[in-house]
Amino acid sequence: MDFQCITPAVTILDPKGRLDREENHKLYAHLLSGGVSGFVVLGSSGEFFSLGMDQTRELMGIAADFDRGSMRVFAGASRMDPDESVALANHACDLGLHGVMIVSPYYFSLNDDCVFEYYSYVAKRTEAKIILYNFPARTGYSLSTGLLLRLADKHDNIVGIKDTVMDMWHTADIIREVKSRFPHFEVFSGYDNNLAHNVLSGGNGCIGSLSNLVPEVFADWLEALRREDFRAIARCQRKVDGLMRVYGIADIFIPVIKKGLVLRGVVASSACTRPFPSADAAQTRRLEELLAEMGVGKSAVAGA
Repeated sequence: MDFQCITPAVTILDPKGRLDREENHKLYAHLLSGGVSGFVVLGSSGEFFSLGMDQTRELMGIAADFDRGSMRVFAGASRMDPDESVALANHACDLGLHGVMIVSPYYFSLNDDCVFEYYSYVAKRTEAKIILYNFPARTGYSLSTGLLLRLADKHDNIVGIKDTVMDMWHTADIIREVKSRFPHFEVFSGYDNNLAHNVLSGGNGCIGSLSNLVPEVFADWLEALRREDFRAIARCQRKVDGLMRVYGIADIFIPVIKKGLVLRGVVASSACTRPFPSADAAQTRRLEELLAEMGVGKSAVAGA
């Protein structure tokens, strides 16, 4: 089986809050050099919820312009207005991206029929390949296995899911019930530390934000899994478990990931969209201490 780590890339802004093409390309080069399987712009880590349609299209173009080699590149097309999701999915398709990722509608808890109608509306109006994004902590409900079976059976361009749940039982159920019937359907975990569990359960890997910061760690982990090297798999698991403490440095992790990229010499700015604050001095010290403890130094592309 082909298993992967796809990075939900953070969005690099200049100090005035504008998209920075060169700095975003530096981030993508860091991911390429680090050896991850691909990246997706405009996911939760990419602050899709704070960017307007024009900025969203601009960032898709920045990603499409990057010389990505064999990396798979996706774009978030998550909008509460399904017609906007359709427009963004078609734009990503026109740009030659591999597909789009779309979170289910949020704010109100919805039943399966409502969510089926939403995704069906989008899928029927685009040729883009769609990865569903299940994030119950943000939407208020979880995409059920039965719903996924209905969607995969009805729409050939619904081809996978990012399942952002901490416990693997829900993801494993999707692998068992949906992937067994639709082998092409890719099942990714949304939490970095579930990568090995996902693969061992028969899934396709993870789409996790920590790989922005340390793509080389995840590349090593994937290689250990391909070699079936238990000692190396366990070593990588323990390293990622330690690095997961990055998420606890601040209530909102995105500024911390961006500050880490600055510390590693990948990008020059850690600016975020409003209302997210930048990492403060105390948070930066905690991050520096954690990276030093875990043996994370400058990126291979720093200063390149």
